[in-house]
Amino acid sequence: MKISTDYITFVTHHITMGRAFEYRRAAKEKRWDKMSKMFPKLGKAITMAAKEGGMDPTTNAKLRTAIQNAKSENMPKDNIESAIKRAAQKDIASFTEVNYEGKGPHGVLVYVECATDNPTRTVANVKSYFNKSGGMVVPNGSMEFMFARKSVFEIEKTESMDPEMLELDLIDAGCESIDVEEDMIVVYGDYTSFGTIAKALEDMQIEVQKSSLKRIPTSPVEFSEEQLTDIEKMLDKIEDDDDIQQVFTNIA
Repeated sequence: MKISTDYITFVTHHITMGRAFEYRRAAKEKRWDKMSKMFPKLGKAITMAAKEGGMDPTTNAKLRTAIQNAKSENMPKDNIESAIKRAAQKDIASFTEVNYEGKGPHGVLVYVECATDNPTRTVANVKSYFNKSGGMVVPNGSMEFMFARKSVFEIEKTESMDPEMLELDLIDAGCESIDVEEDMIVVYGDYTSFGTIAKALEDMQIEVQKSSLKRIPTSPVEFSEEQLTDIEKMLDKIEDDDDIQQVFTNIA
């Protein structure tokens, strides 16, 4: 039986459309899944900042940063306001910031930052994630020189913005370097310069999309796709834990 070209085109089109739909649905589900994990962590950061320095973001720089980061992840306004109000509740748990360092599959180095109301639970969980992946938690301070702690600010790149001039303007505030991406400028500085860089950008009336303290590997390592698959399985388990705020690795 001879099949017409039009029929083949019709079938191919619908198979392609079907695959595209499945891909879009998978991407959407992945995005929703990411948000469902991200919002509690962002909310915790807001509550901790509000409890520590007061509930007014105009006088609390840490809270202002936490709100800014939540907005950059499209966290709803109601969620942000609820997180701030939670700081005033008398029965709200006191969170402690703790860090853990470990070696994962294929020797990957991992630095884990946590905010927890139960450090005993958190350390047990973190150790289990490493142990089950063939890795181990190492004594704190073991990776002191393997990661550089940096202030990182993400700014939307506009046509009128000159990255070289911006870098010069921010040097006195502690800016060490600037990376220019497609529609974003990323400003880096030492972690001790976070406040001065934030203030300089604010004085220049430059809106920061996102800002944070990151641990950047001093000697990034290349891993194969197979190795990365093993590593990512462990990282997914770590990042799914509500006590974990940020995870850093030496993956190039």
